[in-house]
Amino acid sequence: MSRKPALLSLLLGVAAACGFAPLQLWPLTVASLALFMWLIHRAPSGKAALWQGWTFGVGHFTINNNWFQHAFDFQDKMPPVLGYAAPLALALYLAVYPAAAAWVAWRFRRPRIDAGYVLIFAAAWIVAEWLRSVMFTGYAWDPLGVIWVPVQPVAALAAWIGTYALSGLTVLGAGLLLLLPLRWAAVAGVVAGAILGGLQLVSYRGIDAPAKPDALRVRAVQPNVPQDERGESDGEMMLAKLSELSGRPGAAPRLVLWPEGVVRDYFEDGYPDYAYMSDPVWLRWRMARLLGPRDLLMTGGTALQFDQMGRAVTATNSVFAVDHRARIVGRYDKAHLVPYGEYLPMPWLLKPIGLDRLVPGSMDFAEGPGPRALTVPGFGPIGIQICYEIIFSGQVVDRANRPRALFNPSNDAWFGKWGPPQHLAQARMRAIEEGLPIIRATPNGISAVIGADGRLIGTVPHETAGAVEVPMPEPLPPTLFSRLGNWLAVIVAFGLAAVAIAIRRRAD
Repeated sequence: MSRKPALLSLLLGVAAACGFAPLQLWPLTVASLALFMWLIHRAPSGKAALWQGWTFGVGHFTINNNWFQHAFDFQDKMPPVLGYAAPLALALYLAVYPAAAAWVAWRFRRPRIDAGYVLIFAAAWIVAEWLRSVMFTGYAWDPLGVIWVPVQPVAALAAWIGTYALSGLTVLGAGLLLLLPLRWAAVAGVVAGAILGGLQLVSYRGIDAPAKPDALRVRAVQPNVPQDERGESDGEMMLAKLSELSGRPGAAPRLVLWPEGVVRDYFEDGYPDYAYMSDPVWLRWRMARLLGPRDLLMTGGTALQFDQMGRAVTATNSVFAVDHRARIVGRYDKAHLVPYGEYLPMPWLLKPIGLDRLVPGSMDFAEGPGPRALTVPGFGPIGIQICYEIIFSGQVVDRANRPRALFNPSNDAWFGKWGPPQHLAQARMRAIEEGLPIIRATPNGISAVIGADGRLIGTVPHETAGAVEVPMPEPLPPTLFSRLGNWLAVIVAFGLAAVAIAIRRRAD
């Protein structure tokens, strides 16, 4: 098995990762995919195709998940140096999925690259990405379709077919370049780039209608607290930061949104005395005094669960809604937990060899019931997706109670420089898919208000203290994707495969 094609595949995977935030060099991703498909077609055996697909994935996912290293800098149970191996270790597993797609396409090849090969490659890629999002609780970070977030006319297709199917169409577009003569492929790339760039400029020229003076408003607060300073949230300093940035009541009702992971005290009454660091009633009143009679504050927090002996046995990563009378009027518990962050898989195996969770504390978190919309007085149903939950296409909305907006509190202080813009881009894709505005509040960025079409209405930059307050964006009518979800990925994948088979039969 030649090393040169494998090395080239590795480098192409690295180049393809540059299409995602923060670099957003999407033409490089498309070109890299085209060369990768050409390389797989030339593989002398299925084993070689599998190997080259795997090395592509190793290069791609190591670069794309380089932010993962940063999480190891903020805990003392494992040496931080392990963080440098973590993105590579994760990539060794994630690379299985592009490898499988490459092998399937290779099995369908003919002596010359034809439309059937390209179509099957695209269909296999859709299935592989979907499998990556569900296998072993799923890791759906940065599917290929996310590269189109800066190019709204293309990203808008996600409202009709979803992100995974859009990834397949991206592979299809890259593969079609292989069917053109070399000089025409280059011309097509330049023309497509110019057209998409022009459409992008046009798409941002829309003017939003002015808001009414009494329109509902939303305010996302970012205190700029690095991960290693979160201990301040146990005392006065953190509450003072949050309070200062929360503004003051006005004529219009406000939904004030605080991040995940900054308020460390407990909100709920009724716990044993030993559990509290401070009085929960006092904590809620500190929040309530920031609110007018029609305002509401939502914030990340932790809820404890106790056994009959009064011992804390587990916890939930939660969002609490507090009104101006210091009452808790709603609570959401995170359902899609982060492996190695909020719980330790296979503790019987990993703890004896010195591996543990990256989040402080001795208890694993418990799962919530899944997507739920809280009916917030004065604001209607508000959906909640905490941090990592927002990356799972088709799994973010309560289908039985469609919300008017989604709140995505997150602690992106774990994520280094590359993670926050990537996380934001994926939230924008969920807004497009579901036709719902999304409001993100994070400790140190990037906090944002995202329109239902994926546009950024307002942001607070990374590592900046501030707040963004705007009229509550309106939802769009339910999209096709919001009705059918990832069945559309199945339909598109089968459609591409069916066309490929039809083309082959006609040619034969």
